[in-house]
Amino acid sequence: MTAVIRTAREALRGRRPVAAVWWEACAVGRSVRAARRGPGRERDLVVQSLKAAGAALLAWAVAGVWLGDPMALMAPWVALVLVQATVYSSVRQAGEQFAAICAGAVIASAAQAITDDRTGALALCLPVLMLMANWSRFGRQGIYAATTAVFVLASGTAVSAAAVGHRVGQAALGAAIGVAVNAFVLPPIHLRDVRENLAALARESGDLLHTVATGLREGEWDAQSAAGWSSDAARLGRRLDALYAARSWSRESLRLTSGQLRRLQRVPTAVPPEDEDQRWSRVTGNITALTRTLAVTVDEQRTPKAPEGPVLDLYARLLALIGDACHAEVDRLLGSSAGPRREAETETETTMDELHRRLQEGLREQGQGAARTAVLGTLVLQAENLWAEIVPEPDESAGQ
Repeated sequence: MTAVIRTAREALRGRRPVAAVWWEACAVGRSVRAARRGPGRERDLVVQSLKAAGAALLAWAVAGVWLGDPMALMAPWVALVLVQATVYSSVRQAGEQFAAICAGAVIASAAQAITDDRTGALALCLPVLMLMANWSRFGRQGIYAATTAVFVLASGTAVSAAAVGHRVGQAALGAAIGVAVNAFVLPPIHLRDVRENLAALARESGDLLHTVATGLREGEWDAQSAAGWSSDAARLGRRLDALYAARSWSRESLRLTSGQLRRLQRVPTAVPPEDEDQRWSRVTGNITALTRTLAVTVDEQRTPKAPEGPVLDLYARLLALIGDACHAEVDRLLGSSAGPRREAETETETTMDELHRRLQEGLREQGQGAARTAVLGTLVLQAENLWAEIVPEPDESAGQ
């Protein structure tokens, strides 16, 4: 399989449109496999999509089939768009959208009454409604005022107070069905996303530290390698942004949702504390600073130079151990640890102490010039910062 992927990659090199379609298809395939494999973001998206489709079908069945309304478009349309990422956002957006729809229907009807012509009514009301769409009170739902006006005027039905009330009633029916489906049918709870993003951040941090350690140990790194490390560090920053977004969604998803419904969905009952976000934010910042320092040392236009010899190998070993600690954090965050790891952690900390001592000795004995010594000191400080965040000192008060 790996050989097939490598062959396809070589064949698509230099053919950007085809390559873009290929990689997008691969991404879709990975998402499908993840949704089938078990709970996660991909399966949550499938559930929400099916819920939205079900809400629209239910609204159509009620308005178009049961009530026999020949103009039942408004109800399924509103229900479809109100199955949002959280119950709270569905309720909030239902209010905003309902207000926008009412404004669109009333202003379109008034324009039709004034001009007695559909084209003239559109010309009169659409500029006003598009300006209203930017009103903060409508949130992101302001555009529905203009689209409602287009539906009202394009339908060709007579404009009257009864017709306006009829469309508003259809919108209210669709909003009620959309919110009810989202609230009572597998309500979206995003507690899992926080844990998964934290674990992914720890995993990617460990992978990057191992990559850097391998490059330094083998001595075959250059400006291109350092640029790749910096690019990977930037991706860590984007992962951190995703973590903050997941934290915000997790708070909102708990609003207006029943505890019994949460238990039925079997989502995690707790998330890691917000202190974890800050800790991994500092880890990301230190890794970014470390890769930036290494990139500077291979820039021909800059004075600092990378340290060489055994001390650089020691530094690579230290980064590899910190990377191992990051991967151990993944198991802790996901609760998939195979068993007690205290002995392994103690051995790792002892090894780190020894490496740190030898690095400090190398710093004092470095005879390669002030520039290389300064760079080594900076790298050691950044590794120490990483070490302190990922492998914190044991709490002495806990044993008392």
